[in-house]
Amino acid sequence: MKWLTPVLPYLAVGLGLFWFRNAWIALIGFHIAILASVLLARSQVPIQILFKSSDARWLLLSILLCGSSGISLHFLRPYFGITNDLSVQTQTLGLTRSAWPGFIAYFVSVNPFIEEYFWRGLLGNPTPRLYISDFLYAGFHALILIGKMTIGAILYSLAALVLAGWFWRQVGREDKGLLAAVLGHMAADLTILLAAYQITS
Repeated sequence: MKWLTPVLPYLAVGLGLFWFRNAWIALIGFHIAILASVLLARSQVPIQILFKSSDARWLLLSILLCGSSGISLHFLRPYFGITNDLSVQTQTLGLTRSAWPGFIAYFVSVNPFIEEYFWRGLLGNPTPRLYISDFLYAGFHALILIGKMTIGAILYSLAALVLAGWFWRQVGREDKGLLAAVLGHMAADLTILLAAYQITS
């Protein structure tokens, strides 16, 4: 049953972006779909794992490494083939200049907890090898990136996201908890969204 659970989050993002054409609907729908999937799967993973860490060095490594994501996007954006009408696309999705701050605040403060519990908690695995959940985590981002950058840049981004999913699983395995992954995910989301805001403003 748990391997059917990613269907709902994928569907929610697709409907939000391509049917309703609204970033807020896509994001809230994504979170509701994940919570529904967790309930349907009858998850036995304790919520406390999101706040657990056994070594502060993993926290620091995750934050610094993942926080560099948006910084890299900012300086390397000419190589990502970002479409010239990105600002128009984001505004069409409801991300106007005044809407961005609230969207970023909600995204950064809520999304990492929900995603880490789902992708690394419920669907995670302690194997040091790449695992199916790493690819499932990366895959839904393609729905977000389609039409916003070149195919080559999308494939590069998906590869980087697979590695991010793998990295956060390994950190969780070594650190005996998901707090380092949550904080690293927050740092990545914050810097990437700030870079996107800067690009589109």
